[in-house]
Amino acid sequence: MKKVDMINSIIKTFEEQGELDTNLISDGCHSFGELYTHRAMLFSVICHLNRSISWKSKFHDDGTMYEGYFIVGINTEEGQATYHYGVELWDLFDVLELERAPKYDGHNSTQAIQRIYSLGTKK
Repeated sequence: MKKVDMINSIIKTFEEQGELDTNLISDGCHSFGELYTHRAMLFSVICHLNRSISWKSKFHDDGTMYEGYFIVGINTEEGQATYHYGVELWDLFDVLELERAPKYDGHNSTQAIQRIYSLGTKK
């Protein structure tokens, strides 16, 4: 087992036991919670600047959703970029509300950020 896998396993165990809040884990400069908030704020600005291709929904296309979360996305020329956020951030995203999210196109986190980046590189 790699050291990082061992560390992640220990973190998960402590979190499951209620002994650790992963939002407070830090790299010495920023906590995960702070970085998560930054990502949400930045993505909300991107969505607001591209309202015609942005959306949010309380349900995936199949009607499911993770408890306490919603999905927000943007449909770029290269495909979707989506994130799940806690419902407390719902009002941060002033975009079209859909009954159900569009069908997931299979993108991963690397593709999502590349697609978001593409919005600023089109001429």
